[in-house]
Amino acid sequence: MAQVLRPNTTGSLFATDGKAHPVQDTLLAVTLVLGVTAFVTSLVSKDLHLISSWTGLVGIFTGAYGQYISVTTRERFGLILGLGASAVGFFLGMAHGGLFGGVVGH
Repeated sequence: MAQVLRPNTTGSLFATDGKAHPVQDTLLAVTLVLGVTAFVTSLVSKDLHLISSWTGLVGIFTGAYGQYISVTTRERFGLILGLGASAVGFFLGMAHGGLFGGVVGH
C-alpha cells in the first residue's frame, strides 16, 4: 500500500508517465479548439456551414493523428472529446451546405 501514499509529481495535467509530451499536448489543444469551434458554429446558424465543416474536417485529422501518437490515457480522453465535437460539427456543416456549398458550382 505504499504506492497509495506517493504524491503525484508528474507536473503536467496530460502526462501521467512523468515525461513531457509537447507535441501530443499541442495536438490535444488544437483538436479541442477546432472541435468546439465546429460544434458551436454548426449549432448557431446554418449560414456558418463553411466554418463548421472545414474546422470539423481539420479537427478530425488532427485528432486522428493525435490518437495515433498519444502516449497517456489523459491525452486520449481529451482527443476523443475533441474528435467527437469535430465530427458532429463536420456532419452538421455538411448537412447545411458542405465544404464548398454556395461558393463553387453555383
